[in-house]
Amino acid sequence: MTDINATYQLLCDQARETTMLARIQQLLEWDEQTKMPKAGGPYRAEQVAYMAGLVHKKRTAPEIGEWLEQLTQSPLAADLESDTGSNLHHLRRDYNKKTKLPQSLVEQLAKACTLGQQAWIEARQADDFKKFQPNLEEIIRLKREEATALGYEKTPYDPLLDDYEPGESTENVARILSELRDALVPLVQAIAESSQRPDASLLARSYPTDAQKSFGTEAARAIGFDFNAGRLDVTAHPFMTGLGPGDVRMTTRYDEHAFSDAFFGILHETGHGLYDQGLPREHYGLPLGEDVSLGIHESQSRMWENQVGRSRAFWEHFFPQAQAAFPAALKNVAIDDFYGAINDVRPSLIRVEADEVTYNLHILIRFELEQALIEDRLQVADLPGAWNEKYEHYLGITPPSDADGVLQDVHWSAGLFGYFPTYALGNLYAAQFFAQAEGDLGDLDKQFRQGKFSPLREWLRKNIHAQGRRYTAAQLALRVTGSTLSHESLIRHLASKYGKIYGL
Repeated sequence: MTDINATYQLLCDQARETTMLARIQQLLEWDEQTKMPKAGGPYRAEQVAYMAGLVHKKRTAPEIGEWLEQLTQSPLAADLESDTGSNLHHLRRDYNKKTKLPQSLVEQLAKACTLGQQAWIEARQADDFKKFQPNLEEIIRLKREEATALGYEKTPYDPLLDDYEPGESTENVARILSELRDALVPLVQAIAESSQRPDASLLARSYPTDAQKSFGTEAARAIGFDFNAGRLDVTAHPFMTGLGPGDVRMTTRYDEHAFSDAFFGILHETGHGLYDQGLPREHYGLPLGEDVSLGIHESQSRMWENQVGRSRAFWEHFFPQAQAAFPAALKNVAIDDFYGAINDVRPSLIRVEADEVTYNLHILIRFELEQALIEDRLQVADLPGAWNEKYEHYLGITPPSDADGVLQDVHWSAGLFGYFPTYALGNLYAAQFFAQAEGDLGDLDKQFRQGKFSPLREWLRKNIHAQGRRYTAAQLALRVTGSTLSHESLIRHLASKYGKIYGL
């Protein structure tokens, strides 16, 4: 047993060292998106590619396979829910997957995606998809190579989805999202036909950027984000990245005449940040110190953004502070009018600005398009037209430009195929978790009105954050809520809330 314990320690040390290198790579990528001068782009691509290759080499070292072979046959692996058993199960799974990928492919992908993100920014600013098209074609070619190397039975999209939602299948996600779509469409139609319409124009008044930053930061702090262990910066496309224990980086973007964009973007990224800050530090670098999946991670961001941040109770606490922060815009505005405005439902072009009800239709569009791209049923040159057709079909609107259409998201430029459906899964998990938390904690609205957000935060920390990857997303949902993932909690939440706002 002594030898087994020593081998396990060697494996853990290797995993922690590799995680450290991976976070150095992420720091390079964060800097590229926030601080790096434009001229540094080509060399940064070389740096990121080098680090990606180094990380891959460390993760696929032959001795890891030897250690795992020894350890997975030992008593340490017997109980999959124990600390050692869980770590060994996931390390073995990750190792088996990573060793299928040639280091040269990993480096090519890292370089192509770094250059792709730089090309995407230029193309979006120029409103010209063709500036980005060659980069995207190269990225998709490499992602298909990756899928082939990893192997699949039904679709090359499956192994890419597995990167973000381990154990999930394209077929099952399509089923879940289809059920969600069928329940959403009648609700969207009923809202569209309602004679009660909030005045969303008040959110387009002047909201000075400095005041937005200050107000958003204070809201993030109030719900529990530790700014001694994190920061907020500006970027072209908001994101959050965890660079290590005590170092969570959030980003947003500001528009003086679009209050909701930055504020709810900050709440969204804060939800991600709270998850990272709540992961067990003693397990950092090991599976038990990592998040379960992107769907679960997204459930945290969407919950704080929507179930909490767009609730009336939240604003009964924060609206006086908002009026003080933005007197010219909100001094004479009633809270009911503001609450209606931030929950205005109407088809829109931009996913990150979409309302809570129609948001998932944006995800369905991307899910269907990226499957077609990876399966070679759609050519990159035809993507803008296909995008516009789906927006007309799902939302009844057509983007007037590529910048407001196919170029609005950074994900494909970063090679994140399989990522988009996790947003919709996150909405479903968020509603299910929130309903359970309310059952366990009592009247959450009453707590929010009083500015008390710690009970919910600590419930999430105990039931979700602290579990690391001990359970799969499906297992976690079943353990926490007693039910498998379903669209029902989300539809109940949306029907109840928006039924009151729109008199349905």
